Amino acid sequence: MNNYPLLSKIDSPDELRTLDKEQLAQVCDELRAYLLETVSQSSGHLASGLGCVELTLALHYVYKTPFDQLIWDVGHQAYPHKILTGRRDKMSTIRQKNGIHPFPWREESEFDVLSVGHSSTSISAGLGIAVAAEKENAGRKTVCVIGDGAITAGMAFEALNHAGALHTDMLVILNDNEMSISKNVGALNNHLARLFSGSLYTNVRDGSKKILDKIPTVKNFMKKTEEHMKGVMFSPESTLFEELGFNYIGPIDGHNIEDLVATLTNMRELKGPQFLHIRTKKGKGYAPAENDPTGFHGVPKFDPMSGMLPKSNSKPTYSKIFGDWLCEMAENDPHLIGITPAMCEGSGMVEFSQRFPEQYFDVAIAEQHALTFAAGLAIGGYKPVVAIYSTFLQRAYDQLIHDVAIQNLPVLFAIDRAGVVGADGQTHQGAFDISFMRCVPNLVIMTPSDENECRQMLYTGYQCGKPAAVRYPRGNAVGVELAPLQTLELGKSNLVRQGEKVAILNFGTLLPQALEVAEKLNATVVDMRFVKPIDEERILQISQTHKVIVTLEENAIQGGAGSAVAEVLNSHAKLTALLQLGLPDFFIPQGTQQEIMSDLGLDAKGIEEKIRQFVRNIENL
Repeated sequence: MNNYPLLSKIDSPDELRTLDKEQLAQVCDELRAYLLETVSQSSGHLASGLGCVELTLALHYVYKTPFDQLIWDVGHQAYPHKILTGRRDKMSTIRQKNGIHPFPWREESEFDVLSVGHSSTSISAGLGIAVAAEKENAGRKTVCVIGDGAITAGMAFEALNHAGALHTDMLVILNDNEMSISKNVGALNNHLARLFSGSLYTNVRDGSKKILDKIPTVKNFMKKTEEHMKGVMFSPESTLFEELGFNYIGPIDGHNIEDLVATLTNMRELKGPQFLHIRTKKGKGYAPAENDPTGFHGVPKFDPMSGMLPKSNSKPTYSKIFGDWLCEMAENDPHLIGITPAMCEGSGMVEFSQRFPEQYFDVAIAEQHALTFAAGLAIGGYKPVVAIYSTFLQRAYDQLIHDVAIQNLPVLFAIDRAGVVGADGQTHQGAFDISFMRCVPNLVIMTPSDENECRQMLYTGYQCGKPAAVRYPRGNAVGVELAPLQTLELGKSNLVRQGEKVAILNFGTLLPQALEVAEKLNATVVDMRFVKPIDEERILQISQTHKVIVTLEENAIQGGAGSAVAEVLNSHAKLTALLQLGLPDFFIPQGTQQEIMSDLGLDAKGIEEKIRQFVRNIENL
């Protein structure tokens, strides 16, 4: 830590608050450099954290954290927060097995007020926390930091609407990193923000309101004048947030530590719901990240001196397989519509968005809207494909049922990041989608075992004329040859290997592990392909010829594909022993995908051991 003379002495915000304001700019420089150094060595989220160094420092300097409660939305930007709150020397372990969590996590630190991972939760939780603080009456302050992407979600506006109506003391900070900061306008805005948040202005305003309460006509005129002045001098957004009941300040330069501290110091004493709009640059201070904030959002280990990220595995990812299929289909079908809730890059839709802009819709972080929007397109005669992560689909469960499945509309769900995702931890593991979808009528659910199967299933789901879902994992595919597209017969499995006594029914990309185990046990292997409709004929036939059936899936055991097999056996009064292998009944922590699968006993070694133990138990009965 010799290169960080001030930062090395900050083990908590208490030490930060002993510094003079004149030293804060140096701490920002050290914090930004340390963030770059550590993330480049450990991997993780980079550009977002670089963009909110000054904001993080100012918040902990002005507010008495953890007594005052600071809530981060999503948490990609919270690395500087972790560094300043006692975890500086553990940053090398972030996102790694048994290391510190990639997002704010309540179990990790008293400074992490809310455990997060998904977007747009901060204002709702913050309002609840603020109401609790108000009832406590101890002078505790509540601050929520939300990004310009996250605030597009309906949940954020529901919370803003409620907060404005309650008039509870809280501060919402909009970290807006999409617009560049103009120095001339920025300087005026910074000056006005300090003016509008200062005691002179607020005292005059509040005092005038008390007097003018008795003169309704004049009071209304003054209110409209104030709103107009803010709208003209600041930005059009101010009127919106004022109408929701917030006192709007901004936008101000989020990289000016002096103005941030001054504005936050003033706003800490204001009553009622406050809204501070700051503008920042994602990747600030590191040119490669500033020039490519998307590429440097989440990074592997890399050399910060070169500014080059390492090239990925030569095998295509499942996301790319999907993106290529989407383009292939769109070339011949103008009725195809691709939809994503703000995950264009992650879902492999960049090429599609560029080649077919009229058929591409990014609805921002609004999963519920994405599904009902797709339903409307389907009603209008189009064929929507919704690309969505498994854990993000959870957020639109009612729309899946109410707006798509009940109406039996032809919407295809391309579910990325299904199963174990890895380093992002509990909030991002795609553990539940089979379980929560399987009970929904009219829905076809497919689990490809490789990239060719994935393509064929996407095509099948697209052509089947009803709601369909194809779930595939994060990461690289197997490397098999891609065959011409053809529709699969719904609900039909593939016999991959014939064996004796033990039959492994595989759902998804664990097929190689199943085959490896089967060679040692001389077991039968069936690639089931479909969770719904499930191949009942195959299950019943296997139950007649084998003593043990093993189901294998990368989904929660409860309610998953194995449960579907159990239901078939039970409904036909079959007594064949059934071993269900999948994800256990706890939230899967962070680690590499390989580490997690090994720990859960879902690698070849673990699967073999579990089957052998199960067979021994049966034989001992």
